[in-house]
Amino acid sequence: MGTVKILPHENLCPQGAVLSANSGDNLLQLLLDNNIEIEHSCEKVGACANCHVYIREGGESVSELSDLEDDYLEKAWGLDIDSRLSCQVNLGEDDIVVEIPRYSLNLVSEKG
Repeated sequence: MGTVKILPHENLCPQGAVLSANSGDNLLQLLLDNNIEIEHSCEKVGACANCHVYIREGGESVSELSDLEDDYLEKAWGLDIDSRLSCQVNLGEDDIVVEIPRYSLNLVSEKG
């Protein structure tokens, strides 16, 4: 069991959070299960790029970036070397640090 440290995000997680996680857990689902309502609008298949996050530490311990995820990431706002789509990230054994971008390109919000 590892931990996922979420850096403070002004709207979604103002104080930041430290979440317990098991190897194989999906990052997006972990966030949602812990009331961190990150944007997502494609039924978790990676196509919308709204669940974009930065894996600031521990990225080598999560599932590898697939070619398809890499293609979809190009649509994400604020893309950088640590960018991943949280719906496509399965956690490993090691702790990670996640930053949620300030903005997303969500044109169809699931929040109504």
